[in-house]
Amino acid sequence: MKFTKAFISIFFTLLLIWALQTKISVVPPLGKFLSPADGFWQNAESKHILPTLDLKLKGLQGKVTIKFDENHIPHIFAQNEHDLYFAQGYMTATDRLWQMDIQTRQAAGRLAEVIGPKVLDIDRYHRRMGMVYGAEKTIKAMMVDPVVRNMILAYTDGINSYIHQLSPRSYPIEFKLLNYAPEDWKPINCAFLLKLMSETLAGGSNEFAMTNILRKFGPAVTNDLFPDYPMHEDPIIPTGTKWDYFKTLPIPKPSANFLAGMADSTNTKPRVEGIGSNNWAVAGSKTASGYPILANDPHLNLTLPSIWYQVQLSAPGMNVYGVSLPGAPCVILGFNNNISWGITNVDADVLDWYQEKFRDTKMEEYWYNNKWNKTTRRIEKIEVLGQKPVYDTVVYTHHGPVVYQNNTQKADGPDFVPVGHSLRWIAHEQSNELMAMYLLNTGKNYDDYRKALTFFSAPASNFVFASKDDIAITPNGKYPLKYKDQGKFILDGTDPADDWHGWVPFEQDPTIKNPARGFVSSANQSSTDPSYPYYINWSFAPYERGKRINDRLAVMTNATVDSMRKLQTDVYSIRAQNILPTLLKYIDPTKLNATQLSAYDQINMWDKNFAPNSIGATVFTNWWSQLYNAVWGDDFADKTLQNNFPSVDRTEKLLLNEPTSKWFDDIRTPAKETAADIVNKAFAAAVKEITDRCGKPGANWQWGKFKKMEIASLSRQTAFGSGNFESGGTASTVNALHDGHGPSWRMVVQMGPKVKGYGIFPGGESGNPGSFFYNDMFKTWNEGKLKELLFMQSVSEQSPRIKSTYTLTGK
Repeated sequence: MKFTKAFISIFFTLLLIWALQTKISVVPPLGKFLSPADGFWQNAESKHILPTLDLKLKGLQGKVTIKFDENHIPHIFAQNEHDLYFAQGYMTATDRLWQMDIQTRQAAGRLAEVIGPKVLDIDRYHRRMGMVYGAEKTIKAMMVDPVVRNMILAYTDGINSYIHQLSPRSYPIEFKLLNYAPEDWKPINCAFLLKLMSETLAGGSNEFAMTNILRKFGPAVTNDLFPDYPMHEDPIIPTGTKWDYFKTLPIPKPSANFLAGMADSTNTKPRVEGIGSNNWAVAGSKTASGYPILANDPHLNLTLPSIWYQVQLSAPGMNVYGVSLPGAPCVILGFNNNISWGITNVDADVLDWYQEKFRDTKMEEYWYNNKWNKTTRRIEKIEVLGQKPVYDTVVYTHHGPVVYQNNTQKADGPDFVPVGHSLRWIAHEQSNELMAMYLLNTGKNYDDYRKALTFFSAPASNFVFASKDDIAITPNGKYPLKYKDQGKFILDGTDPADDWHGWVPFEQDPTIKNPARGFVSSANQSSTDPSYPYYINWSFAPYERGKRINDRLAVMTNATVDSMRKLQTDVYSIRAQNILPTLLKYIDPTKLNATQLSAYDQINMWDKNFAPNSIGATVFTNWWSQLYNAVWGDDFADKTLQNNFPSVDRTEKLLLNEPTSKWFDDIRTPAKETAADIVNKAFAAAVKEITDRCGKPGANWQWGKFKKMEIASLSRQTAFGSGNFESGGTASTVNALHDGHGPSWRMVVQMGPKVKGYGIFPGGESGNPGSFFYNDMFKTWNEGKLKELLFMQSVSEQSPRIKSTYTLTGK
């Protein structure tokens, strides 16, 4: 009996030892993870920063001094550009190594290597979309340029210098959770980061849904419900701008297939509001200082750590402050002593699907230009944790990859990707965006700004600019030369007329400098009015944010930095201003029950601000949502239409100008509904929805409590996220906080003899959840405040805000 108990004890002890040292599914070896010597305990950091640290790093050519302010932002001073980018890579890796690794793996289709087969479909999708193919072409182009090549190599060496000094005990906690080690950084990883940004801002498409809509409803209805220019608009380049300063290239003729579709052919073949941002610049004539002020707040997925990394870079010929993308050198959004710049997304039509005609199921030949042409094949090897590698063969035509060759391949792939179609995408083109950033970082004037933009291809972006003397904005990018609406629907892969016909010359991109109105701005709305000769896209973000910004800037005088801050956090709803009076006129208060009457009273006295304590904002949002879905949910119920409803603008036009329209009738009921019926039903449904969720009218109906906001961690570990917090704003207000998206970096720059910058992002500089600097700036950001950025002019400058210093020298 004693031997039996001893045997059982030994057996379970060995089993426990084995379990603690073995990774089971996605659970790391708990022995390693909990080890006091090497486990997660080693990731805890003190708030108190080391006052000095001397490091000897192989590869440095001279001395680098890095000064850290109270938020642990590095101010890097180097004696040459090589060491500057080496140090930037080193410090970014120190703070954000796992973020850099996982984002690169996502773009490269390499998540399954460390997470396992459950993410294989994500990897396969990114490989088949040509992310690696595009990154290979981009890094090849960038490495030809000696300035960019040296920058990338120095940055890469700096990252690897940090990686090589790590031991398992000092790995970032996410490496321990997933039980893998960081690998050497490669130059192509810098290109992967740029492709990931292209995917975020220019990687979606509704051509498949639009083609199905065209087939279902015909061209007359499709053009009516999905017009090429909205009823409401306040374009980035002001209406009435003349384009007679350049000679327009010949516009391509529409293909026969396109013309047939627009002629109501029944044989037409099959093709969310984007993530938003704001930027503007105000001329000195409208500011208290007499010098321009620039503002930018890109709205992206909010994550911990932030998508951005704050840094100051200083070397002979350069002194720049702003935010960078972890994994790529330079400052992406920022300012120096002479200029400032910011970016929003254009949302250009630079992703098209082509229906190909293959000779047979082998897909070795496809019909194009009246003859059979050979396809090519690219083998994608995908490593999978715990399994044999997966080899995926992707067919390419001259347009690009056939993302899914059959329904089996697509499985749970994105709805917007049509099976058997090839993809033409700007992300597949060679580009050199880092040269654009370098020229902006070192720029001195408007001419330097314009030169920099010639290198920026994708994603097409509205570059706002300010110097001491000038303001400007350019919806800039590499725009395909197309016929009007080419790409609104799926294109005919057999017809050369549907190919891209070259590129719009850079100097003919829409742009404006020092306009008479005294400001420039963008909020992802239409780039121009319809008079611009080239096709950029047929649909842009709703105009409300842009309209509100322009309204406020138009009447602003003696503007200050705080004026810009208040505008960035503005929560007034132009949408409510436009449609609420019409909605209310359909409601008869005498027919409402007590709860409905309370909701009616709240919205009737609402000031149209999406403030956290507003009940009217909650009622309006739910009422409009119910109405929008009631109008279109019946007619667009077909799954092939992918819930691609007509725009908010078109729905407003229906409500304001077409109250007897057939679209108000719910075809699922025997009655014939009118606008009044739908508006009343939507109001009742909205009140019921709020009541079911929040109870009787009261504090729980307030917008901040009703609209849950959370900043999730990149690791998707709940404990590493922000938790729910109350906030104002919504997608259509300037402060566009909505569904995990929002201002990822608020920046205001006061130009003048001495440039001053102000900024904040939600979170902190460190990517380590165990660090005080992981989320130390979140509260300031959530309160809508800015911090003055410590823009030092020399390594010898003294400041009480400097809390520690690193000195880096070569070995």
